[in-house]
Amino acid sequence: MSKPFIAFQKIVPHHAVSRFAGRFAGSQKPWLKDRLIRRFIASYDVDMSEAARPIEAYASFNDFFMRELKPGARPLADARDNVLSPADGAISQIGRIEDGRIFQAKGRHFTAAQLLGGDDAAAARFAGGHFATIYLSPKDYHRVHMPADGDLQSTVYVPGDLFSVNTVTAENVDGLFARNERLACQFDGGAHGQFASVMVGAMIVAGIETVWQGRTETHHPEVIRRDFADGERTLAAGAEMGRFFLGSTVVLLFEPGKLTWDGSLKAGDSVRMGQSLGRWAG
Repeated sequence: MSKPFIAFQKIVPHHAVSRFAGRFAGSQKPWLKDRLIRRFIASYDVDMSEAARPIEAYASFNDFFMRELKPGARPLADARDNVLSPADGAISQIGRIEDGRIFQAKGRHFTAAQLLGGDDAAAARFAGGHFATIYLSPKDYHRVHMPADGDLQSTVYVPGDLFSVNTVTAENVDGLFARNERLACQFDGGAHGQFASVMVGAMIVAGIETVWQGRTETHHPEVIRRDFADGERTLAAGAEMGRFFLGSTVVLLFEPGKLTWDGSLKAGDSVRMGQSLGRWAG
């Protein structure tokens, strides 16, 4: 089954399909958006008891997909001692960045420099450091939060493909997360060092949004970099930083010596936004 699925992805026009899906997902016609929402909930067994709004209150399928949760639905671990999960999802991989390379699956790797859009200087800071890749499945809560306190330093939009980011694709497509369209956000975490949160696009993902600039211009042909002044955008651990218009993946990068991952976590484990992924050093 995996070979036909991968072959199909290699021939389908990723961006055209995603733009088409985005038009449907953004429709505010009640007969369409209500049908899409209800069928999606039934197909993926979405837990609506956590949602802050009832089904009828969503303006579009996109609005539903990026739904907020009720207050207190995701308690935060103590960020003074713990690295927080940025999202609900499943751990794709978690570990060390070795020789500048990040493990993807089944002998496949990509480099930190590739992930960050060719920024060798930024990638060098993470050499020997730590990474975690978290896959957000369709049923998950799709807002992305801060793993630690951070002062935003830069964002880099990197154009690319829009392969699916599920396990089958990760095991069969080289450099998947450094090949797909993405937005790399780099932060100064003070005593916790520099860190990056990379929001990776995927098949039918119609857009990425951040709390500081709104909708990111996706399906664009060129790298777009934006730098921020110190203190211009500072976000607390657990604060929302962005959203996906349909699902995808977040990759976290940290400098060496700053943390120790929770040794009980492994690929395939489910995580929830705000839970501890590991402990800060010192």
